[in-house]
Amino acid sequence: MEYLDFELPIKELEEQLEKCVIIGKESDVDVTSTCKEINKKLEQTKKDIYKNLTAWQRVQLSRHPNRPYTLDYIRAICGDTFLELHGDRNFKDDKAMVGGLGKINGQSFMIVGQQKGFNTKTRQYRNFGMANPEGYRKALRLMKMAEKFGIPVLTLVDTPGAYPGLEAEERGQGEAIARNIFEMVRLQVPIITIIVGEGASGGALGIGVGDKVYMLENTWYSVISPESCSSILWKSWEYKERAADALKLTSSDMKKQKLVDDVIPEPLGGAHYDRETTFKTVAEYITKGYNELKDLSTADLIAQRMDKYSNMGEYKE
Repeated sequence: MEYLDFELPIKELEEQLEKCVIIGKESDVDVTSTCKEINKKLEQTKKDIYKNLTAWQRVQLSRHPNRPYTLDYIRAICGDTFLELHGDRNFKDDKAMVGGLGKINGQSFMIVGQQKGFNTKTRQYRNFGMANPEGYRKALRLMKMAEKFGIPVLTLVDTPGAYPGLEAEERGQGEAIARNIFEMVRLQVPIITIIVGEGASGGALGIGVGDKVYMLENTWYSVISPESCSSILWKSWEYKERAADALKLTSSDMKKQKLVDDVIPEPLGGAHYDRETTFKTVAEYITKGYNELKDLSTADLIAQRMDKYSNMGEYKE
């Protein structure tokens, strides 16, 4: 397990507990009461830390290297029913954007999401979850296929942003994202969107227009990352914590501003502390969201989606 800076008190206590258990096994000394005392202190420390996280600490948790990624959710929830589909039929297959057909609790879904890597080699292979235009065009191709066959769409958002390279701009990055938003607003099947990690800028919006939009508890969703915001406003990354607070990017902020429909709770410590519980909870929210949408007529589905996004941005004092 890797630990973030604010998790170091937890690391120290877990190491103490591990040493205490080893001493008990390798000697005749009864350390039961000592282990219980350390464990009690550990649980209290976890509660104190994770119940009072700052916006920047939640950003850090969303990027935790042990956190489950899109394919982890797909494999856990869909099992062996998932069939990955490739390519945009125009340029190439973008490895940062994955998609395909899978079943969740007996219901077929077209699943699309950004995929990050879990080590240096796979991060380069997946371009750190930053999709090129062909990734967004692949996503749209799969969503239009789902529309053709009446299959609901599930999108899993986890990206630091769309790839900002020159070649991406040459191939129409802005147009690809704008086209996805335009087409998703009027897609004739239910769309469920879940932010499972980072939800940054147009890279997230390119697959983020949903009838139901959920955020995992320790994720963020914003027009810009705290580091980039800090760089623009203060010409330095040193103010990223201040920027994170100002951006109101946490799940609770998004729910309060009615930009997402609900927050999916995570186990104490984050999704990576208890993956099985996280996967089960996410699957329950997907099923719940779909059950609320499945009986709507196509006209009502699109009208409600358009109303939902048209009402965003209104503010009254």
